[in-house]
Amino acid sequence: MKEYSIGEMSRRTGVKVTTIRYYESRGLIPSPARTTGGQRRYDEVGLERLAFLRHARELGFELDDIAELMTLSEAPSEDCAPAHEIARKQLATVDRRIAILTRLRKELARMADADDPGHAGKCRVIEVLGDHRLCIGPHDTWQKHPAPGKHHRGRGSLNGLNESPLEVKTK
Repeated sequence: MKEYSIGEMSRRTGVKVTTIRYYESRGLIPSPARTTGGQRRYDEVGLERLAFLRHARELGFELDDIAELMTLSEAPSEDCAPAHEIARKQLATVDRRIAILTRLRKELARMADADDPGHAGKCRVIEVLGDHRLCIGPHDTWQKHPAPGKHHRGRGSLNGLNESPLEVKTK
């Protein structure tokens, strides 16, 4: 049977080594056998599960949903309805995100295309950013705002749109 180091698993799937370890700690991929030196040695099942995980994360599925989908994949005689429900829920999330992005795009296009006299004192972009009332509509789509002086590392905005679908969300 073919075995893979964690580095080989990472290269074959494009998933970072630290993320593979996290998935293992969550039980999403099986804990591999280890060499006498302590190196992880994954098998084909581990590689296939990791590829499944990566693909599901690319489609934006949450880890809990992926775990449920993996459980279903291991029980071929079970009803498929829960998998479809999970997919429908993810589709609804994507549709909400598209609606948010459409509104944001419209507002940004209006700001960017405004005729200005050419100096910052009368710049439409700066004026709109300084006074929310000048916007064409509500776009308060942020889930979380960082506290003043805090950096949010791109998380929490637009229900997670700024984060890579492959990054691990920890709660």
